[in-house]
Amino acid sequence: QVQLVESGGGLVQPGGSLRLSCAASGSTFSSYAMGWYRQAPGKQRELVASISNIGTTNYADSVKGRFTISRDNAKNSVYLQMNSLKPEDTAVYYCNAGRILYPRTYYPYDYWGQGTQVTVSS
Repeated sequence: QVQLVESGGGLVQPGGSLRLSCAASGSTFSSYAMGWYRQAPGKQRELVASISNIGTTNYADSVKGRFTISRDNAKNSVYLQMNSLKPEDTAVYYCNAGRILYPRTYYPYDYWGQGTQVTVSS
């Protein structure tokens, strides 16, 4: 089991940057893969980035080259650095604990944070 708390969302202009943080509880954090999802109004929740327990990353095509996921196991935390933000990045962003299915598919467990709102607008 793991409890997750996201922070760092807010309002930013197009082209700006935000850094999201996810703090996890529990002694088994380092054994989980972690993912960042987002959900815009009226749309499906989508995976935007994932990182394995050993640090291998993967990204949705829509954010590749702009977003960077990282983790710090000593702090039980995962981060999402978001650069060159676009209006279409506007969504509630959620942290998730899961695992990587070979070869590189993220599988989410039912462990979610409360979400943090990211709004990209002029």
